[in-house]
Amino acid sequence: MRAAIYEQFQQPLNVEIVPDPSPTDDGVVIAVKACGICRSDWHGWMGNDPDIGLPHVPGHELAGLVEAVGANVKSFRRGDRVTVPFVCGCGSCPQCVSGNQQICDQQFQPGFTAWGAFAEYVAINHAETNLVRLPDDIDFVTASSLGCRFVTSFRAVKEQARVAEDEWVAVWGCGGVGLSAIMIAKALGANVVAIDIADDKLEFAKNIGADAVVNSKLVADSVGAVKDLTGGGAHVSIEALGHPELVFDSISSLRKRGRHVQVGIMEAGMHNTAIPMNLVIGRELEIIGSHGMQAHRYPEMFEMIKDGRLAPEKLIGKAVSLEEGSIELTNMNSFSGVGVTVITEF
Repeated sequence: MRAAIYEQFQQPLNVEIVPDPSPTDDGVVIAVKACGICRSDWHGWMGNDPDIGLPHVPGHELAGLVEAVGANVKSFRRGDRVTVPFVCGCGSCPQCVSGNQQICDQQFQPGFTAWGAFAEYVAINHAETNLVRLPDDIDFVTASSLGCRFVTSFRAVKEQARVAEDEWVAVWGCGGVGLSAIMIAKALGANVVAIDIADDKLEFAKNIGADAVVNSKLVADSVGAVKDLTGGGAHVSIEALGHPELVFDSISSLRKRGRHVQVGIMEAGMHNTAIPMNLVIGRELEIIGSHGMQAHRYPEMFEMIKDGRLAPEKLIGKAVSLEEGSIELTNMNSFSGVGVTVITEF
């Protein structure tokens, strides 16, 4: 098969011919029809993930057709249209047994713990636990865009933040995760203020429902601006980029008893970030982490897509080839472009 591979961290990817994968007894091989390019892939390429061994094929936002099925897989067959969460569970550890496969003790992550979907085929373990059957009306490109950013935002906004109608939600960073969070919060009846440094991203945020925007490069006090727009502070604030200053500002922008949800992955060397603990105590704030979404929670999101409350296809920026996607990945820290980029030609 054709696959995009890097031999060293922070070095260019090359498209090469490599052996096709085979399924484990409880796994499948998927013929990849679309794969999103995510900032998490960039973190891996930078060398920030200790689970990645070299050489490596990135890519975890995938959708496609089941190509081969392991001997013990009973619920799926060749030709089924499927996607997977970016965190796949083992199905048997205490976390999986409790229904929290997104924090599985032996989690399998295509594109991180194993070769990913910047390739014609990708192997997925524990298929019965992790495969998600796609509704007929969701195309592969849209499905791939759900794989990390959208489903992560869905659980972060709905389950972790417990966003309620008429609450104010501040979203810090308008990349794929942030834009998804804006759309989902609006679908739940909330008011949203989006914060970024790029006018094109803020304009896009308004187009998908943001009630107000703040360009933090153009204001002296982003936290003050958010407080003014929300009448005293956000009920929920979501940090969607992974930068220490934004984490601090996100928490600082909350009203009393507000909830900060950390979704953005911190860059290497920035994991131990400052927190305004005086505000956490004095305002009784909550700080909540959010890491993906379980396969068994997809149906509720699919229903919201089906009835029109969510339109993830609006977040698609452009489709590219495997060669073009390899270049897009290495340039991701420039934060250029709007929306989600998806590889569709392998």
